[in-house]
Amino acid sequence: MATVIDTLSGARPRHPEKQARPDTPMLRKPEWLRVRAPGSSGYNATRAIVKEHGLTTVCEEAACPNIGECWTQSHATMMIMGEICTRACAFCNVATGKPIALDPTEPARVGDAVAKMGLKHVVITSVDRDDLPDGGAAHFAAVVRAIRTAAPGTTVEILTPDFLRKPTAAAELVIDAKPDVFNHNLETVPRLYLTIRPGARYYHSLRLLERVKERDPTQFTKSGLMVGLGEAKEEVMQVMDDMRSAGVDFLTIGQYLQPTRKHAAVDRFVHPDEFNALEEIARAKGFLMVSASPLTRSSHHAGEDFARLKAARLAKDAAA
Repeated sequence: MATVIDTLSGARPRHPEKQARPDTPMLRKPEWLRVRAPGSSGYNATRAIVKEHGLTTVCEEAACPNIGECWTQSHATMMIMGEICTRACAFCNVATGKPIALDPTEPARVGDAVAKMGLKHVVITSVDRDDLPDGGAAHFAAVVRAIRTAAPGTTVEILTPDFLRKPTAAAELVIDAKPDVFNHNLETVPRLYLTIRPGARYYHSLRLLERVKERDPTQFTKSGLMVGLGEAKEEVMQVMDDMRSAGVDFLTIGQYLQPTRKHAAVDRFVHPDEFNALEEIARAKGFLMVSASPLTRSSHHAGEDFARLKAARLAKDAAA
């Protein structure tokens, strides 16, 4: 049986739960998906702050291709509630297993790190914590409040789990913490959920985004899709329509990249011209903000995009 190696360190197996899966082919990346290896002084400074505060980042855990660019600019996406997820999605590089107990000092540590990095905009995400009665909602809300206290000038964007099979009040705890952007990714088209995101339910995730707008219409909502998993263009456009029906303001679309041979295979690499076409379609459907490119990720350029998102809402309101 092949050993799954950590794509960042080349060390210990990250995905023992995926060992039983058959190997899948790994396609050679085209030139438009090649990025420079990280190593600038800015990158090292950000890495030092992350390590000093004992924080986990999705940049590292998910092997994000943009880590060099973002960390050079002191942009890091914090991943709270540990580094072990209770689900085993076929696309995700985050390790799966039995998580440890929540650390009550984490909210304060995240807030202090955000203040020390001088961030104007921060993105906070997490693993899925199906083991917790509220899915970790109260902890998520505590992190948002801690950032507000330590760095009151920083705008906060959250990328949350789906809180599947948790009380409705769980998600409402996070909504009521009043992040500036509430993001929850649908990830793929409904037809592919059973193979790509088997622990989730498409319409539950869609309903979560809709509930944010019902409870607090002033919050921006955001969601993202991966392409290159075998979806059809018509399916992607239907997901866009579903998102708009749920009031989603901001759509991101990026290329799926296969972490290891034990993960879902890339069906194809989508050409940048196709991303441009998808962006035009999405804008025509009424999204306030769209980011679509091979390397687009939920938190990539999040601060700049948030500024554009606010400007787009102001322009829309002025025209109404």
